[in-house]
Amino acid sequence: MAYKVLLNEDEIPRQWYNLAADLPHPPLPPLGPDGNPIGPEALAPVFPMNLIEQEVSSERWIDIPQEILEILYRWRPSPLHRAVHLEKALGTPAKIYYKNESVSPAGSHKPNTAVPQAWYNKQFGIKKLTTETGAGQWGSALSFACSLLGLECKVFMVRISFDQKPFRKVMMETWGGTCIASPSTETQAGRDVLAQFPDTPGSLGIAISEAIEAAVTDATGQTRYSLGSVLNHVMLHQTIIGLEAKKQLEKAGEKKVDVVIACAGGGSNFAGLAFPFVNDKIHGADIEIIPVEPASCPTMTKAPYAYDHGDLARMTPLLAMHTLGHAFIPPPIHAGGLRYHGMAPLVSRAIVEGLVRPESIQQLECYEAAITFARTEGIIVAPETSHAVASAIRAARQAKEEGKEKVILFGLSGHGLMDLLGYQKYLAGQLTNHELSTADMAKSLNAIKDFPKIPA
Repeated sequence: MAYKVLLNEDEIPRQWYNLAADLPHPPLPPLGPDGNPIGPEALAPVFPMNLIEQEVSSERWIDIPQEILEILYRWRPSPLHRAVHLEKALGTPAKIYYKNESVSPAGSHKPNTAVPQAWYNKQFGIKKLTTETGAGQWGSALSFACSLLGLECKVFMVRISFDQKPFRKVMMETWGGTCIASPSTETQAGRDVLAQFPDTPGSLGIAISEAIEAAVTDATGQTRYSLGSVLNHVMLHQTIIGLEAKKQLEKAGEKKVDVVIACAGGGSNFAGLAFPFVNDKIHGADIEIIPVEPASCPTMTKAPYAYDHGDLARMTPLLAMHTLGHAFIPPPIHAGGLRYHGMAPLVSRAIVEGLVRPESIQQLECYEAAITFARTEGIIVAPETSHAVASAIRAARQAKEEGKEKVILFGLSGHGLMDLLGYQKYLAGQLTNHELSTADMAKSLNAIKDFPKIPA
């Protein structure tokens, strides 16, 4: 039995996969303030045109430049593990595999797109990138990528995570990045929020507004904004995960995968693992594909599919996505990367098409699953990843009840060694569950009531 399935460097995928080419119905276009579809030129102050071309592309396969591959070789291909000891502990007939993205220098899947984004920006002549980060994984990854490519990097980090996870800031600074708690006094968007809510824990929506403002107000024109999730080109870059996993499962002798699971905040981790399998499902494969989110931020499982902005200050175009409303301020749970109000348009479209089945899980079940995983497989996973672990354990127990030998694949999106405060509080019995109330969601959604409606 293979405990790890490895690929050689010459087996790394040479192209990214674009799900937009295969969806039964094409994604809905982003809209401008007037409610009309925008063209690529409208995104030019925020992103370089070479990434905008990927954002709007309907090509199925997009070549990965050799220069990017040579950077990815530092940790890719990443290993596929068989969770043998977890299987034994659960007494399940299922075979559980996990794709281990924690082996990257930043400790998560995020560098898979940070490196291409930094590279394409440099090719376009950009000198500085701004961005937001929730738990700090994305800010760490972009700081890492910018350090390799000689770009400046400024990160606005959601305040509650900035306070909970101080060593993430140290990681960013070690790679030459600058990390600012958001909301901050450095932008008008931040000052406006602080004037109204001086004690706010912050949100990704606020941090995005600050990062975009910092980019578009640079009079030199040498700064652009970089997003770690949600947008199509980010989903594209992450598909290297699922493409590698398919090769590795074949090497392991698996002819069929029954369940594919990954946590989803903005959608990039889930898309990276799942989209190549969604393509199989579109073409007839019998696969259950599950994006998992916190019950306290139920974007996919309770929120409507609607047009909304990606940020609080409404600086982004209107995107067709599952959304809790751009004014949503999430509870300060420890899975900071899963506290976003919206979901990637491509992931949202896959939900609408019935290609994936989202699931929400409470915080305590996720930490319990993470402890079980650490005490069997040895890896202390990120709080975000714990949602995928919990869902995989649910699927394995269901297989046991049904007496079926299912093949379960989940994404281990990152390690939790920068997130031990959450584990400390869980082990001390200080964490509680939190489920978003109908009243709170209705209040948050009031912000989008007058926005353009999605056609029936």
